[in-house]
Amino acid sequence: MTVEHFAARHIGPGPDDERRMLDAVGYGCLDELMDAAVPEVIRWHGTLDLPAPATEHDALAELRALAGRNTVAVSMIGLGYHGTHTPAVIRRNVLENPAWYTAYTPYQPEISQGRLEALLNFQTMVTDLTGLATANASMLDEGTAAAEAMTLARRASKARSNTYVVDADALPQTIAVITSRAEPLGIDVRVVDVDAEELPGEFFGLHLQYPGASGAVREHTDLVAAAHAVGATVCVAADLLALTLLRPPGEIGADVAVGTTQRFGVPMGFGGPHAGYLAVRSGLERMLPGRLVGVSRDADGDPAYRLALQTREQHIRRERATSNICTAQVLLAVMAGMYAVYHGPDGLRAIAGRTHAMAARLAAGLRAGGVGVADVAFFDTVCARVPGRAEQVVAAAAARGVNLRLVDADRVGITCDETTTAAHLASVWAAFGVDAVTGDVDAALPAGLARTSDFLTHPVFRSHHSETAMLRYLRRLADFDYALDRGMIPLGSCTMKLNATTEMEPVSWAQFAHLHPFAPARQTAGYRDMIAQLEGWLAEVTGYDAVSVQPNAGSQGELAGLLAIRAYHRDRGQGHRTVCLIPSSAHGTNAASAVMAGMRVVVVGCAGDGDIDLADLDAKIDAHRDDLAAIMVTYPSTHGVYEAGIARLCAKVHDAGGQVYVDGANLNALVGFAKPGQFGADVSHLNLHKTFCIPHGGGGPGVGPVAVRAHLAPYLPGDPAGPARPGRPAISASAYGSAGILPIPWVYLRTMGAAGLTRATAVAVLAANYVAVRLREHFPVLYAGNKGLVAHECILDLRPVTKATGVSVDDVAKRLIDYGFHAPTMSFPVAGTLMVEPTESEDLAELDRFCAAMIAIRAEIDKVAAGQWPAGDNPLVNAPHTAAMVAGDEWPHPYPRSVGAYPAGGDRTGKYWPPVRRVDGAYGDRNLMCSCPAPEAFAQ
Repeated sequence: MTVEHFAARHIGPGPDDERRMLDAVGYGCLDELMDAAVPEVIRWHGTLDLPAPATEHDALAELRALAGRNTVAVSMIGLGYHGTHTPAVIRRNVLENPAWYTAYTPYQPEISQGRLEALLNFQTMVTDLTGLATANASMLDEGTAAAEAMTLARRASKARSNTYVVDADALPQTIAVITSRAEPLGIDVRVVDVDAEELPGEFFGLHLQYPGASGAVREHTDLVAAAHAVGATVCVAADLLALTLLRPPGEIGADVAVGTTQRFGVPMGFGGPHAGYLAVRSGLERMLPGRLVGVSRDADGDPAYRLALQTREQHIRRERATSNICTAQVLLAVMAGMYAVYHGPDGLRAIAGRTHAMAARLAAGLRAGGVGVADVAFFDTVCARVPGRAEQVVAAAAARGVNLRLVDADRVGITCDETTTAAHLASVWAAFGVDAVTGDVDAALPAGLARTSDFLTHPVFRSHHSETAMLRYLRRLADFDYALDRGMIPLGSCTMKLNATTEMEPVSWAQFAHLHPFAPARQTAGYRDMIAQLEGWLAEVTGYDAVSVQPNAGSQGELAGLLAIRAYHRDRGQGHRTVCLIPSSAHGTNAASAVMAGMRVVVVGCAGDGDIDLADLDAKIDAHRDDLAAIMVTYPSTHGVYEAGIARLCAKVHDAGGQVYVDGANLNALVGFAKPGQFGADVSHLNLHKTFCIPHGGGGPGVGPVAVRAHLAPYLPGDPAGPARPGRPAISASAYGSAGILPIPWVYLRTMGAAGLTRATAVAVLAANYVAVRLREHFPVLYAGNKGLVAHECILDLRPVTKATGVSVDDVAKRLIDYGFHAPTMSFPVAGTLMVEPTESEDLAELDRFCAAMIAIRAEIDKVAAGQWPAGDNPLVNAPHTAAMVAGDEWPHPYPRSVGAYPAGGDRTGKYWPPVRRVDGAYGDRNLMCSCPAPEAFAQ
């Protein structure tokens, strides 16, 4: 392969490295290795039907041609998606900076302090603006945040009713997502015009929109009080920019607030990705779904950030989990939070004030021209009445390059935003056939609705308003973190591999970044063709018949797949099939997703070798033959093994009338060698942020497309902005989910081609087996398949070491930081183990560096075992070592400072220094603090 082919850039080991690795593993070539590793019963021997690989230059040229078929119009559609100016300092230094976009979820807090601080800024911004006590570290979008708020309300409410009331003026896509989520849970959603209709006598929750989809800003205090009087929980979906001027939900007694932070500097991206938000009043913080950043302390007692309340995670609660959300939209939340940091409270008020003034001027001009405008308070959206002429007006505006919203045959909605100009208003007036307004316009909000409380009072929001200060703040936080731009992140099940610059570049192109998801179809032809190509390529790679990219996380893909199975059974008159079999080794989101899909989880045991226990499977099938809906399995297994019994498993479930769901988290070990859609699976979700190179971004964005065989295709997700269709649930708030980052996997597939993808899989398997071979004599490899081979990852068993010496898996993980590495996955799927996934992107030098570090750590453990270092005071239990620690005047430890700071084989010149020592997570959970602490907390 010549260097002009992208695969040679993406795959780390060159021919000589590959030869050395194969020699170590004991195979003559990659084909020989894969023949031994992949069971013949699932092996596919064809060639993927994909276009010949393009060079990076040619692939971008093709994509530019597709992008050129999109029209970037002035968007005044609104409905939760708005034009915004991304400050260049944030775009260049966050969105386009690999220090931010290649970082992993901050499970290792000592090396994640930068992004944790950024997320704490985000949480503080949300709590200040909503007037509520605690906000999480972001949700997937506004629609799914509202659905999560509904289930939270169900848990928190004192009412016994099963009815959830939704304001008819809520965003239509939000209503669609809420309704889709409610049905399998048996929740009765009542859409009510809360201004004109009586509320039901009993209901457990109330969802209000503020401002409403119509633009109206209403006083909700009495409604909130009435809901509380019947024991209901109240959720307000609020526009954060509007809340700089409007009375916040917390001040009218709301229990929960949800929404999106998209208009805080995050491009529309044809629907996503955007950071949704969810905030709650005091007393509900321990019910929050998703991620929550809190303040704790490190081993020296200094403040340190970490993820809080992790016992809520799905892999612990499993089928008792109340949400399947296990990720966030971290990269987008960082952007939104930094937008607030950069502008500060005064800047945000100014942007909101100008936006409102534009809307007020727009309304005044329409009224002066004889156009009826709804006589209600509004922030940024005007609803104009033009009987019988609405389509004509919308078409006239489109001809002038402005998109308006067609409400119905008589009404047009027009939304102003940060980017609205006087010229845009003139185009809108012209479309209505009225003249421009001159002179002053009263833009005052009604006194009872205006905000009087202060917000964003913390110094971080008042200190970085020059570009110099902002640039240095972003650099400082990035330097606190460890991401792929520093070195290997060998996380099992997470696939932290190259996110190539060529793949990332198109995300910032205007033709992809600045399209509204509800823009006219004629303006988005290039986008839709690109998505159709991507879906087709994904179908070819997986062997399925149809793919939907709507799910904007792997967990949402799981839910979409299970809902498709549920709808399929119901349409065949077998709605009683509700049992979902799930192996005990499965990721916890599997069980949580099954419960959310209205299924009952039955656990299938695993045998001693880690494989699914087929005898136990037979027993569970026999016990539930009449009500079996599905089985969820991960393949290769969560234990990192190609299980030979997968085809028999599929056949057994099908014989009993069930469907087979194969979790696609480990698809990167199959591409080019096996197709789930052909070896017995009916549905899978795919993690584009793993196999197909969308960056993890510190914990998001992700995309989890759902792929199905033909019989399930009629049940793929439906358009949340279109008419409701039975069996076609709205999984996300926009039809194509996080469309804005789909150019990344498109470029990856287009440049890799069939041969490149197939070789990437083989090299990933080779790398995992190379690491296993090198480390097996130092740390037992827990599971293996045919001929002792693993798949794309291996599990190192530290339990014997811990039993003999007291050195824990945590100690090893933290000591790896001193050696310059992010730790592998800790204690999943087996407690006391490390799961290592090297990926195909790491070259041999980096693999050897990691192996050398693990071998050196084993030697340090042996010194503890021999009594040379005390069990309670050694380089492992004291890890990680900060610069302040080793530079201190006192050193009471029984090993030299140099051993702590510069372990053998570490890089002395480019050493990464963690900013804090080991973080005490339990202390932070006992003393929950989830907003920016006062600066005094950091005083020495």
